[in-house]
Amino acid sequence: MVSVTLSQFRNRQSDYIAAAQREPIEITSRGAGRRAVVVSPEFYDRALQALEDQADVRAAADARKEPQIPFEDLLEKLGL
Repeated sequence: MVSVTLSQFRNRQSDYIAAAQREPIEITSRGAGRRAVVVSPEFYDRALQALEDQADVRAAADARKEPQIPFEDLLEKLGL
């Protein structure tokens, strides 16, 4: 990952945005350290999808831990 200061990024913003299409660009600041990371839209979309997939997997695992209702009891509850 390329790391640049905030002032370097300001001076060559279009160059770094173009570079971010190939690899993430870390923007740092003297007092605050790491401030931001610029990534391509495709990278962002893939990362967001991966996080959503993980949340779905966790939700499914949690649902499997819930008590199971026998089918006959479910039919009775539904009045069928």
